[in-house]
Amino acid sequence: MLESSASKGSEKSMWSRVRRWCPGVLVLFVFIGTLTLKPSSPNLWGYVHYLRTTALSAKYSNDSGNMSPGVLPVLQHFIAPYPHSYHFILDEPDRCQQQKPFLVLMVPVAPQNKEARDAIRSTWGKETTIMGKVVSVYFLLGQGKEGHGTEEQVLQESQEHHDLLQSDFVDSYMNLTIKTMVMFEWLTSRCSNAGFAMKIDSDMFLNVHQLMELLLKAPNQLYITGLVVRGAFALRDPNSKWFMPVEVFPDVQYPPYLLGMGYVFSLDLPKKIIEVSAHVKAVYIEDVYVGLCLRYSGIQPTDPPSGYLFKAALPHYLSNCYWTSVITTILDSPKQLLYSWETYQTQKNGC
Repeated sequence: MLESSASKGSEKSMWSRVRRWCPGVLVLFVFIGTLTLKPSSPNLWGYVHYLRTTALSAKYSNDSGNMSPGVLPVLQHFIAPYPHSYHFILDEPDRCQQQKPFLVLMVPVAPQNKEARDAIRSTWGKETTIMGKVVSVYFLLGQGKEGHGTEEQVLQESQEHHDLLQSDFVDSYMNLTIKTMVMFEWLTSRCSNAGFAMKIDSDMFLNVHQLMELLLKAPNQLYITGLVVRGAFALRDPNSKWFMPVEVFPDVQYPPYLLGMGYVFSLDLPKKIIEVSAHVKAVYIEDVYVGLCLRYSGIQPTDPPSGYLFKAALPHYLSNCYWTSVITTILDSPKQLLYSWETYQTQKNGC
């Protein structure tokens, strides 16, 4: 689901999500044309894939048929440098062992986005005990760009709240896969005694009570759930935000994966994902990459018991009990989270 929390903002609208789930208009035309040209083809999508591969290869090759000199750096842009030895600049190495949480909430966020962190701390992040179970919240940061002056502010914030984890990779959209894998590494080494963890973006509303209801009935092994995407096409349009070159990922469709906006998993999964990551090329789209690792492991994502629990966008009409009925919803800003949280508190009494 797929980027630094400060950089996404309104880009994570429902329309931009739909662009990822569905093939582009160009692919649709190719498909219709293929139906006309090869109606009896036993491998229709294979033929479409051939056409798209040929077009992209022509784009990247010179007249002699060799790969153009600039292609390797271009393709490398879509492959995350992982596995790699990343180190934590800020850490809370003992907190998880001391608190023994049932649920750990991991929030990837840009270093400069303190407003989002403060909004979470004053809303769903302050819910530390639910139904007698301990809940812990951590914010996961990379390094900001030089000259932004965030180092001192982040250090002070860490000393005050003791909830920041910062690693030494550059915090950017193209490094989201690194951020996610560093999260799995930290959970494996620091928090394996917990029951479940959730990766949740910083621009999300989270109903921790509803989430706990789900987890108390969930399997505690090889379990991962959220908004499951099936049959998503790899987008070959270079102008797309989620462009994936054929040379990096040759398949027409991605395996099932969970939108990165928010998914929850049992704490035996991070270790398995890290182990198989050595055998799976780390593409830059982080939630797709987790799906690739799950496929390699033979693990299938679990659909939530209701399709309405993990919402990709606010509906046009909100029922009087909307906020108490969902687990997650994408929001536009920290201010909207504060407003939604007030409404949620009111609805809890009446719903």
